[in-house]
Amino acid sequence: MSAGRSGKRVADIEPARLALLNAGTIEAATLTECLAVDFAALMRAVLPDLGEDAIAAMQQAAGEGISRRMALAARLIHERRGLAAVGELRDHVSDTVRGWACFTIGTAEDMPLAARIAAIQPFADDHHFGVREWSWMAVRPHIAADLDNAIALLAGWTAEPSERLRRFASEATRPRGVWCAHLGPLRQQPETALPILEPLRADPAPYVQDSVGNWLNDASKDRPDWVRSLCAQWSAENATPATARICKRALRSIDRKG
Repeated sequence: MSAGRSGKRVADIEPARLALLNAGTIEAATLTECLAVDFAALMRAVLPDLGEDAIAAMQQAAGEGISRRMALAARLIHERRGLAAVGELRDHVSDTVRGWACFTIGTAEDMPLAARIAAIQPFADDHHFGVREWSWMAVRPHIAADLDNAIALLAGWTAEPSERLRRFASEATRPRGVWCAHLGPLRQQPETALPILEPLRADPAPYVQDSVGNWLNDASKDRPDWVRSLCAQWSAENATPATARICKRALRSIDRKG
């Protein structure tokens, strides 16, 4: 998760505010608050009908990383509620609960990639930074498993009016990414993702520019010459501040080595 950072520690969160986060009545305002949520308490408050065994499973996993706990919560929800839970949780006040819905979409078996990508779209366009990160993390394993199809589907998102959806197309396919497994085929052949990258090379939104620049910076760790060449081409063909910003971000690791 890469937004909403602050210098606060979990211990700095006011107890009354933490109680509201655990009750699911407010959203997290920072990454620190996202990490501070007690999943068992939140599940008891929001989904008590899942049963004490589900809540106990969340309590036992309290020491696990947040991505593992998100996946566990989704598995418990899917086992007891199925995909119907996604509709119930999609508009919940708690960003963590909406994140559970994202991972429930990721957990579902026998779901075609096109249907999964369509189901995650409202969460990819969520107003909350955390939900937007959970959305791509939740479906990334399925993107990795059917990469060519995923690129073809997400290429269509690059023309979406929402900068959040355009950014998702880039962020979900980063070769290395953060808090996620690498996409080996894109580390070796980043040009495969040009149907996504090309339409975004002069995107007006800094949110998208940063993601595309980070995508190419990922690629530069394995294919520096390709990234240099692509940035030179884009800079020659699109002499815009947006493209310049993307290329500067894309070349930062190469420039440091140089």
